[in-house]
Amino acid sequence: MDMKAQSKTLAYLLRHAPETAGLTLDPGGWVSVEALLDALSRRGSPMTREALEALVQGSDKKRFTLAGGRIRAAQGHSVPVDLGLTPIAPPEILFHGTAERFLSAIRAEGLTPQSRRQVHLSADAGTARTVGARHGRPVVLQVAAARMHESGA
Repeated sequence: MDMKAQSKTLAYLLRHAPETAGLTLDPGGWVSVEALLDALSRRGSPMTREALEALVQGSDKKRFTLAGGRIRAAQGHSVPVDLGLTPIAPPEILFHGTAERFLSAIRAEGLTPQSRRQVHLSADAGTARTVGARHGRPVVLQVAAARMHESGA
């Protein structure tokens, strides 16, 4: 299995469906590396600890965090986890990348996390465009993040 496929498998298990591999995340989203490697092996996708560490370190998107024999997805969960992040005031503007076909729903309902726990916002329009392009013709929306934060939204 190539690195991209391995990353997608890890994201699926650590963000969305740990139970499909017999994994149980702790409240912070962590699982032991040993349990993850055992689960991958049982699924027919064996991976060494060294390969796992290389995948985590080589990820340009920093999708995973390794610490003290444990691993978790860093973001994008659809299962409830408390990542222990400290809220900070956002910049004035952030960007949301989406596909053109979703614009009518966004106009009707606003930005919603859908099956995720948060709406994905980017610090720059280029990243947002890349995110939106994964689902079709990309559209980048500007979000008045500071104003929303100040209003408690």
